[in-house]
Amino acid sequence: MPAALKLGFTSFARIRGVLIVFCGENLKFGPATRKALLPVEQLVRRAAAADRFAGKSGSTLDIVAPQGLDVPRLVVVGTGKESEFKPRDIVKFGGIAMGKLPGAAGQGTIFAEFGAGALKPKQAADLAMGMRLRAYSFDRYKTRRKEGEERADKVEINVACAAPAAAQTAWASAAAITDGVVLARDLINEPANVLYPIEFARRLSSLSKLGVAVDVLDVAAMKKLGMGALLGVGQGSAHDPRVVVMRWNGGKRGAEPLAFIGKGVCFDTGGISIKSAQGMEDMKGDMAGAACVVGLMHALAARKAKVNAVGAIGLVENMPDGKAYRPGDILKTMSGQTIEVINTDAEGRLVLADVLHYVNKRFKPKFMINLATLTGAIIVALGQEYAGLFSNDDKLVERLTKAGEATGERVWHMPLGPEYDKLIDSKFADMKNTGGRWAGSITAAQLLQRFVGKTPWAHLDIAGTALGSPQTDINKSWSSGWGVRLLDRLVEDHYER
Repeated sequence: MPAALKLGFTSFARIRGVLIVFCGENLKFGPATRKALLPVEQLVRRAAAADRFAGKSGSTLDIVAPQGLDVPRLVVVGTGKESEFKPRDIVKFGGIAMGKLPGAAGQGTIFAEFGAGALKPKQAADLAMGMRLRAYSFDRYKTRRKEGEERADKVEINVACAAPAAAQTAWASAAAITDGVVLARDLINEPANVLYPIEFARRLSSLSKLGVAVDVLDVAAMKKLGMGALLGVGQGSAHDPRVVVMRWNGGKRGAEPLAFIGKGVCFDTGGISIKSAQGMEDMKGDMAGAACVVGLMHALAARKAKVNAVGAIGLVENMPDGKAYRPGDILKTMSGQTIEVINTDAEGRLVLADVLHYVNKRFKPKFMINLATLTGAIIVALGQEYAGLFSNDDKLVERLTKAGEATGERVWHMPLGPEYDKLIDSKFADMKNTGGRWAGSITAAQLLQRFVGKTPWAHLDIAGTALGSPQTDINKSWSSGWGVRLLDRLVEDHYER
């Protein structure tokens, strides 16, 4: 995202720079848009006819230097049939609009009005959220740009709307969520030689400025607690592991907190069970679950969410070394349960096992939700459109599913059951860390379930959605920061007092 991107809200009367407007099917414009385009009405209709543009959802009409309108470029974005419109589409249309702003353009005006009329303040803020998410780029390590990649040093976007002051107020909350997504993207996109466990933990001290209490457990503290599974994963790396606990207390004093736990494997070679070289560079993103938890905690604190929340992440590197843990090793977890290591590349569940137990024991939360790029099997099952959802609580499943539909970060409920649990029984320990080739995502979730007790819990396997993310209208980055908006929506809709 351009460092100098500035977003503001203004009236429909103030048009500066490139003008971007929306229309419904059959060139249906809102009243303010019709008024603004009155001098070029016939030009727009002729251009639309020549380009066979009829306002289909996501389609665009681009007119350079329209005669009669004092703007360098006019862009019309189609929103399609009103009957097919979904509220989450507003964010998407903001992204489409931002994508039509030429890279060299330093200024633009976007009308927050569709064919049915002006958007409400919160909707105008959602439109701005889509713009900011689309504008994001991670290019801090590039020393020069290629021809055609020119970008203005400063970009000013004015969102023209019916109630600018109210939209600006709504944007304060939307901007907090957007900043959380951007933070998650930045963390996931960072290379592993820059973002290793200690550095990751160090960066989180910045959350204290928002009122988040941040505690870091070092190796000595984890040994004292008995986190043998997490420590086992990290013992082959030159970088010591860390556990970071973030607390936001915006709810009633003493009220049970909501707990969010993230897998933070800063780089995963597979350990002794080493991965193939092809695609291993993507394993810098094996901490996407932890990044989502950090982004969520930022969002909740920045928008002053009226809830108590705990975010906990286990940060390790899984490396092959003379000190690395091996297949056949038996690890003792903080809960006292033992795990036989069958494959050292099934390390994420070992990290989460200790952190889940620690959070459950220490904070006694209302629920626990963990996120992890846990299995390749979930990508085989669901591709990159849905994250796998495993849970012991039907209400939590229902609420997460609805939040996913509302934000577009969708989840699919997967099964759990004692039949699958038998697959991870071990001859030598309480369990083994893989259940074989079949039902790989399910057996991983079955292992995690053994560390949550009776606490309502959900596991999100985000291997297909969080890194190497699909390119969309609001994400052109390698990572989308998936999960921040989903979980923030869950909290806002159901758990704030």
